[in-house]
Amino acid sequence: MKPIRNIEYENLSGLNAPFRDAYEAKFKSLLEIGWFVLGNEVTAFEQEFNDYIGSNFFLGVASGLDALELPLKIQDWPADSEVIVPSNTYIATINAILNSGYKPVFVEPDIHTYLIDPSRIEEKITTKTKAIMVVHLYGRPCEMDPIMELCNKYNLVLIEDCAQSHGATYKCEATGTFGFGAFSFYPTKNLGALGDAGGLSVVNEADYAKLKAWRNYGSNIKYKNEFVGDNSRLDELHAAMLRIKLEALDEITEHKRALAELYREGLDSSKFILPAPDHNTEQVYHIYPIRHARRDELKAYLLEHGIKTEIHYPIAPCDQKSIQDVFAKKGWKLDDNDFKLAKEIHSSILSLPISTIHSEEDIAYVIEVMNAFE
Repeated sequence: MKPIRNIEYENLSGLNAPFRDAYEAKFKSLLEIGWFVLGNEVTAFEQEFNDYIGSNFFLGVASGLDALELPLKIQDWPADSEVIVPSNTYIATINAILNSGYKPVFVEPDIHTYLIDPSRIEEKITTKTKAIMVVHLYGRPCEMDPIMELCNKYNLVLIEDCAQSHGATYKCEATGTFGFGAFSFYPTKNLGALGDAGGLSVVNEADYAKLKAWRNYGSNIKYKNEFVGDNSRLDELHAAMLRIKLEALDEITEHKRALAELYREGLDSSKFILPAPDHNTEQVYHIYPIRHARRDELKAYLLEHGIKTEIHYPIAPCDQKSIQDVFAKKGWKLDDNDFKLAKEIHSSILSLPISTIHSEEDIAYVIEVMNAFE
């Protein structure tokens, strides 16, 4: 085996290094202009990202969580309304539903894609169901045709968690264009800002107008408030930096896809469960997740060889104390037997290095070390 190398999982300084000169020039310009909230940079980024994904409307907000919450908050549903959501996801997806006053109804994932299983959704739909919130996890789009059929059949609102799927497509249509598309621009994302930032794509013009006011204290006209809204505004600095990086997003995506192909070709599939082949989708590989029954041993072994990994995510939402406490307080059922697949994924998944800071040589080393794992 080759000498031990130091392979970081991610390095934000290195990730942003190619953009540093442009960032510094833009920051100096913004300081001189002196306009920092809802100015020209936000307007320009909203239009450019909207054009990039091909949505009808797009607005910047303060975070990915806000992007998930706002489409729920503008609704006028009864307090006991239900929102269907995958049982395998990050906690923010569930928090958005609870913070908006509604009940999350969990649907197990497809064990091959780890995404919500469309065939399991309809059995969870009741007269209280108002929306389906899908999550395009790891940069992989969900199977949207059957989900859209259910939304149309039962008149349900569709919300897409696109935090990890910037530019990913299902049958050539970008994620975030099927319903409300909630994007996170957290620094580690494929399109990452220099802090918390988010955005929301919208199909309907009336919804867009309401959301645009809602993010600004419920106001379209200064000091005139139509709604009890939020303060969730993408600031000029983040918008300006995102505009710079957006120009390189296709290049970032292609780099990640090339590294993912090296993993696919090089890793021993008899030892590791690799991401399932794509059908109808183009992934963007925000994360490259593999699974192994002895995940924690594998993670420690890789670290001994200088390779840092992450777990997305170590605890299933159903096992989080915060979720269990809310369900107990509300008297809602939360049965462990309902989440066997989610628990299996959370106990065995491991995210491998796949960043613009990584070279093909780095990935070749990871592959060599992993294939030697016994």
